[in-house]
Amino acid sequence: MEVDGTLLTILGIAAGILILTGWVEQIYKGYKTKRLKDVSKFLMIFIAAGSILWLIYGIIISDVFIIGTNMAGLILMIIVLGMKKRYDTKSKMLEQ
Repeated sequence: MEVDGTLLTILGIAAGILILTGWVEQIYKGYKTKRLKDVSKFLMIFIAAGSILWLIYGIIISDVFIIGTNMAGLILMIIVLGMKKRYDTKSKMLEQ
């Protein structure tokens, strides 16, 4: 089955938007509540590892959608991890 290049472009853009929207929502929710206690560090580590591998793959095959989505995803993930560390530290300090 042959797929049109325009359809592949739309598919790549849609996939990137869906993946990144989840991170943006998590950042927004965390910022509003100042809590990211329920976000698993292990989940984020595994997702980061997968994103890095996808990024390497995208670079090797020169696919701008794979590269862009995974670079943006890693940046958003770093933001979430930073927020998690900051808010978890503040939460522990308040409990003492």
